[in-house]
Amino acid sequence: MRNKLIILITLFIISSLFTASGQKLINSPYARFNLGNLEPTGSFRSLAMGGTGVSFRDNSSVYFANPASYSSIDTNSFVFDFGLDYGIRALRDGGSRFASDDMNFHHLIIGFPLMRGMGIAAGLVPVSSGYYKISDVISEGDPDYDPVMGEYSSYHFGSGSLSNFFLGAGVRFLEYFSAGVNMSVLFGTLNRANQNNFTESESVFHYAGTEELKITGVNFDYGIQFIAPLKNNNFINAGISLTSGKHFKSDYKNFTYLFSAFNTRDTLSYISASGMDTYIPGTLRLGLSAGKKNKFVVGVDYLTTKWSQADIIGADGYLADARTLNFGAEYIPNKFSMFSLLERLEYRIGAHIDNDYLMINNEQIKGFGVSAGIGIPLKRSLSKTNLFFDYTKKSGNFENGLHKENYYTLGVSLNLYDFWFMKRRYD
Repeated sequence: MRNKLIILITLFIISSLFTASGQKLINSPYARFNLGNLEPTGSFRSLAMGGTGVSFRDNSSVYFANPASYSSIDTNSFVFDFGLDYGIRALRDGGSRFASDDMNFHHLIIGFPLMRGMGIAAGLVPVSSGYYKISDVISEGDPDYDPVMGEYSSYHFGSGSLSNFFLGAGVRFLEYFSAGVNMSVLFGTLNRANQNNFTESESVFHYAGTEELKITGVNFDYGIQFIAPLKNNNFINAGISLTSGKHFKSDYKNFTYLFSAFNTRDTLSYISASGMDTYIPGTLRLGLSAGKKNKFVVGVDYLTTKWSQADIIGADGYLADARTLNFGAEYIPNKFSMFSLLERLEYRIGAHIDNDYLMINNEQIKGFGVSAGIGIPLKRSLSKTNLFFDYTKKSGNFENGLHKENYYTLGVSLNLYDFWFMKRRYD
């Protein structure tokens, strides 16, 4: 057991370094606003089922959207899950199209029991991505051409991301209830840069500006689940979880200046503020699921966040209350088949409908997605490889200067499950 723990801790540290420092370089102009593009919450098993998981419980998976689920982890067992995903984002604004792609680490999660009916979990998961790269050339005859400014080129670039490290515990009580809490550490930096280069490069000054927002702080998630076992291994579960609203202390820098072709620079403004207040509102999650143990499960989740109450520098007028409806299902023909791998495969499908937290030109961005996945059990083990695919579409009206994004995601994760704390009687 000691050697396994050393290997596990080494993998956790190495993967944490990759996950914390990595950023998926997929171009999305919507990432220019607020905290960037928010990432969906869940492991690949959950995301393959549309992102559901508030009411789900399983001894081989960690559903961190509701820490009450940690009480389902088997005594003497250990769960370790890490994933890698590849994404393609295709943009369309009516007359032009663009596509970008990238691969990166997605999540790292561990879970194990403290005693019967009580488990703990920890993990590192993405929160948002702030990457975008936009350029435009304004020439005489273009609708945006101004004779006073003349012809110019504009460049807009964003980078950085926000991540979340969580550590939580869940406990079962009164036979049919479980409750849990996560301590979450939000951290990351978002960088944005804008530049205008004028055609008359030798006789005018060009404009440039940079922004940096660094956020770090501790928050808490609370959850409860009701478990109703029925006859013949059937069940109905209900869950509710809440991430509390939080005032995070943040550091902000803003630097704007003029520069010429002869390296002459004229500073227009410089702001450097530490300990600024960034308020991120709480999220309420409701979930309901039903099924038969080791056979099938169907579930639905509803999520809502009052982003209109947020206080994020530079986000005035761009925030809207977000609502998401997730649907998902999983089916296993015969989990304990001794002869057929196909019968032991876990088949998953899901969908999600989103009202995004982004408001542009008085229009709230809408989203819709479908997902599917499969769990492939490893030989002579309860461990598995999880594959998932998701297609998500974000859209706004071209007439309002918005665009459409089609996002395709492929993910693979290794979900390790073992009874690591049992003494062997025989070798």
